[in-house]
Amino acid sequence: MKKFNVGILGATGAVGQKFISLLQGHPWFTVTALGASERSAGKKYAEAVNWIEAVELPDDIAQMTVLECDPTKMSDVDLVFSGLDAVVATSIEESFAKAGIPVISNAKNFRSHPNVPLLVPEVNPDHIEMIKNQSFDPAGKGFIVTNPNCVVVPLVLALRPLYDAFGIKAIVLTSMQSVSGAGYPGVASLDILGNVVPFIGGEEPKIASEPMKLFGQLKSDLTLEMADFPIEATATRVPTIEGHMLAVTVEFEKKPQDLNAVIDVLKNWVSPLNGMNLPFAPKIALKVYDDERYPQPRKNAYNENGMQVGIGRIRKSNVFDVSFVALGHNTIRGAAGGAILNAELLIQKGFIK
Repeated sequence: MKKFNVGILGATGAVGQKFISLLQGHPWFTVTALGASERSAGKKYAEAVNWIEAVELPDDIAQMTVLECDPTKMSDVDLVFSGLDAVVATSIEESFAKAGIPVISNAKNFRSHPNVPLLVPEVNPDHIEMIKNQSFDPAGKGFIVTNPNCVVVPLVLALRPLYDAFGIKAIVLTSMQSVSGAGYPGVASLDILGNVVPFIGGEEPKIASEPMKLFGQLKSDLTLEMADFPIEATATRVPTIEGHMLAVTVEFEKKPQDLNAVIDVLKNWVSPLNGMNLPFAPKIALKVYDDERYPQPRKNAYNENGMQVGIGRIRKSNVFDVSFVALGHNTIRGAAGGAILNAELLIQKGFIK
């Protein structure tokens, strides 16, 4: 496999740091450019960053000079990963795409764009064809692909087998989101220690809307016919460090014969990535737990290097049809790791060469 030179936009932020940490030793990608704000540009990365990752800052990265997030200054890359803040992401990501540089973004700005795939490779790999309708770069080399909100990723991975087997009529869920999801410095300690905050601004609308695009049907003109079912979401912040837990109750379009039929569908689901040999693809993308005490953020969020989603407590609902809990690592599977997997799929499908 050819080695690809990659740049990281927003390299000094929490998501940018996670990209750097996860890309160390990656067999396909080499970090060759770090982009950040004008305040950081020109400094050595070690001087510009407040490193919060649990691993040491790699020496070669520490000595790299931070650049402005400008495609003319980061032109020597095959693609960029974006961990930019939403306040600045739109114009910067668009400028890279127009310059012929693929953008694999964790930002929310282009998630609802009609020609930009909102991608979870195990859920909707066919949606990458939407790239062909993008007009950022007339030559077709530059484009934008996004990954979803960090709660939506474990939600849609858990729902994919059920949606295919039974259809979905309605969902009610509560998310229990770890403090790392708030970035750095995040939530004040006096607000979260020994406490639960029952509201996270902007989260609930994304949880309700993004699955509609992810479960959308790709039409012959490479546009989407969106899925259409209501999701009533309550987003809460809890004092865990890594891993977002969801408590989900689902009403199906087609009633399953019994609970075992639901469990069998989940256990027998086969990821469309199986056999593709993508470095970040988990061997078991969706793990079903029979022990009702699992999954747990502290014990299971890092399964399969943080790329596996766990589902457990699958039980008959007294209100809808089925209830369950799901768990995903928010900064890996739900952010930087998910974006890296997106890039791997794009390479495997020939969209990045």
